[in-house]
Amino acid sequence: MDAPGFRISGIDHIVLRVQDVARALEFYRDTLGCTVEREQREQGLTQLRAGRSLIDLVAVDGPLGRREVRATRRGPNVEHFCLTIVPFDEAALRAHLAAHGIEAGAGAMRYGAEGEGHSFYIEDPDGNRVELKGGLT
Repeated sequence: MDAPGFRISGIDHIVLRVQDVARALEFYRDTLGCTVEREQREQGLTQLRAGRSLIDLVAVDGPLGRREVRATRRGPNVEHFCLTIVPFDEAALRAHLAAHGIEAGAGAMRYGAEGEGHSFYIEDPDGNRVELKGGLT
């Protein structure tokens, strides 16, 4: 099989669905030393800096935590993880994925550890959601 024509430069961020944001902050911020990057309290989102990456804490009972059908208190606590793709040639990337039988979702501009960038979601064989994201625009 041909090389894909891109490389993964790292994990941009991971999104954790948490039942108690204060308890999660105590662990990630106070115990592990992450710093609060930004908050969107109305969405139930707190983003923590973890080196070059971000850890997003999403309250399960907040707007983002309730958004997915899968998002129940007993649902998965990892909503998705994001891989930064360079170069991010969307057409080539989608063609590569399609050749492997992987359907890519709609694209959008999203904020991540390196700022705003175009991204879309796919699913792995176990149904885990993976965001593929380009770098800064």
